[in-house]
Amino acid sequence: MTVALIDNGSLEPAAQLNLRAVAAALSERTGVRVHPVSWKHSDRVPAAMLGGEAAWTLAPWICAQLTSGKREFIFVPFFISAQGAIGSSLRDDLEKLRRDAGDFEFKFAEGLASRGVISGIVAARVRELIAAHALHQPPVIVVDHGGPSATSAALRDTLAAQVQAQLGSLIGPLAAASMEGESHAHNRPLLVDQLAAPGFDRGDVLIAPLFLSPGRHAGTDGDIAQICRTAEQHSPGLHCHVAELVGTHPLAAASLAEALHEALSPIPFPIPA
Repeated sequence: MTVALIDNGSLEPAAQLNLRAVAAALSERTGVRVHPVSWKHSDRVPAAMLGGEAAWTLAPWICAQLTSGKREFIFVPFFISAQGAIGSSLRDDLEKLRRDAGDFEFKFAEGLASRGVISGIVAARVRELIAAHALHQPPVIVVDHGGPSATSAALRDTLAAQVQAQLGSLIGPLAAASMEGESHAHNRPLLVDQLAAPGFDRGDVLIAPLFLSPGRHAGTDGDIAQICRTAEQHSPGLHCHVAELVGTHPLAAASLAEALHEALSPIPFPIPA
């Protein structure tokens, strides 16, 4: 049985390096080799920026495994949620590969949302920022990417409510927002608009990203950081503090390792979607 930790993929080396780090942590915790594989994009990152080892993307990795005789796969999803548009499209791609490249069986381990650990990680990240900057009841914005799926937006809102309940009086008002996707009503408010709203447009405001790895969106100079800097320029009294990411927290790897342990139990292939 061949195991891969799979993310969406990114052109940023830091995202692939984090995927490799988490895959290595899963391997260490489970005693099973876990391959870091990106769905798309990451094979375009120069190998020199990845320690000399090029990244794998899904289709060529599957073909290579089939050539070596592998026919049963477990995918550990490295997404905030494996449901919604991403999960559906990924399964469609796997079904197409099964038709085109040769018969194989696959199933998915549970992801972070199903394990119920994301809100606890986000709350821990917020506590870290509050302690680091000695802040008193700062407002918090929990921000996701934003996309076409209302399911993802509903998860964002649920996680934001859970974070608020866990932090209680440690924080001020809390809002949920999306980085982009204004054309879909479920993504609103966008982060740029929430940072202009009363109670969030001045003083210290904490931004808690629902992102797993640094990259074009959640990196040091990524989209979220740029949105915050622009908001600070428009509101000179505003100071944004961006929390560390969900996927770099040790609890993320620990939770996915438990999910992989369960998926490795003798359950017949394939598992229906």
